[in-house]
Amino acid sequence: MLRAILTAGAVIAALLAPDTAHAAESGQGIPRLTDGHGRVLTLRGWNIEDKTHRGAAALSQITERHFRDLRAQGFDFARLLVFWDDLEPRPGHYSQAYLAKIERILDWAERYGVKVLIDAHQDVFGPAFGHRGIPAWATRTDGLPFTAHPDDWFAEYFEPAVERAFTHLYDDPDLHRAQVRMWRTLAARFARHPAVFGYDLINEPMGEPRPGEDRATAARRIERDQLTPMYNRLADAVRSADRDAWVFVEPTPVVGEGVPTGLGRVHGPRIVYAPHFYDTAMEAGADYDPGAGWIEAYERAVTEYPRRYGVPVVIGEWGPPDSTLPHMGRFYRDAMASLGRYASGWAGYVWCYGGGYCAVDDTGAFRPHKELTAEPYAERVAGTLRSAGFDADRGVYRLRFRSAPHHRSVSVLSLPAGTWHVTARGGATVVRECAGRALLRAAPDRTVTVTVTRARPDRPDRPGSRTVGGGLAAGTLQ
Repeated sequence: MLRAILTAGAVIAALLAPDTAHAAESGQGIPRLTDGHGRVLTLRGWNIEDKTHRGAAALSQITERHFRDLRAQGFDFARLLVFWDDLEPRPGHYSQAYLAKIERILDWAERYGVKVLIDAHQDVFGPAFGHRGIPAWATRTDGLPFTAHPDDWFAEYFEPAVERAFTHLYDDPDLHRAQVRMWRTLAARFARHPAVFGYDLINEPMGEPRPGEDRATAARRIERDQLTPMYNRLADAVRSADRDAWVFVEPTPVVGEGVPTGLGRVHGPRIVYAPHFYDTAMEAGADYDPGAGWIEAYERAVTEYPRRYGVPVVIGEWGPPDSTLPHMGRFYRDAMASLGRYASGWAGYVWCYGGGYCAVDDTGAFRPHKELTAEPYAERVAGTLRSAGFDADRGVYRLRFRSAPHHRSVSVLSLPAGTWHVTARGGATVVRECAGRALLRAAPDRTVTVTVTRARPDRPDRPGSRTVGGGLAAGTLQ
């Protein structure tokens, strides 16, 4: 088993593994993820997928390299796309081969210290409409029409047959039971896997408008009356097999238009609100318009739900299809600043090797402007977080927190590829560095400030600082 071959990243991950996680209130009124030791968690990473291969070849496009390269750039989080149609090709028949392939991927994630969110993905419902997700045997259209849109696949969501299929998924008791069994199967298989952080119950759910409803009104009703009960059913199913995992719930994609969600409360502990962060104009190929106010409108809309229900936010997908356009550098700076204000983490779309949405090219180098997503950040903070942020223009990260009284846990900084100076003040010291991470220990109940700057080869270490190599390093933590 790959689990027996531990690299430095896996050793650190094992030493820093959280107990049962919970959420703690932040100063902005939006909770932050924390682990069982009370440390504030930040997740930063990318989606990992194989939408091309099915059946015996399913998931073959995902390799160990994905996790090695992800961790080498400082990312600690992956949203792994899995498909119900591959898991349960016939009613009641769960593919053990598919589950084994998922487990192999999770083993790679564990090796490199990457936390995984298992996402039950669907695009345009599923294979009945030429895509992936809900099995054809669970697709009911009542004979309504469907017309493919090869040049605009998202428009297929608004075909009558697809909308009706969502209605049946939400409303039919036998499909409720099938979906519950599917999630119990997944959660029971992976409940004890150390790489699993949580489960995303369904990707970008859609639905069927009623006569006279505009899209925004329909979305809020669907979220309130259909998605909320579904999420409560599925959260209970997951907890029956894995009581400690986080459960991620998504609104409809209309939230990207600055429309607050109509979702109600999803009961129980460890719920995460997981909207996506896409602008319709950029998705259609337009450049970012800094003066349009889209990011500001999105932020206002997306923060209403977590404030009302006291749950943390992790953005499940984001990133434009064309990062080469003139204003995309500004977009990534503005987006990273916005996400840092309210989110406990994010997963960009998508870690692949090529063009378009891919984070990196065939050589593993970042696509234009996407290197701006790789910045120092605090994976875990042992205390109360006061402020944290990266100045991309100056290349300086600053962290300020109040260390916990009588707290023996370490704080963990994640560093992208390169060499970095880490300076700690307020009774804190850098006690270990390995595999692109710096570990800090602070005296109890002190105001700690940490500054991270990229090292210059012509400048010696400053007093009170440690030089730490980012990226994947050899060796183990002693």
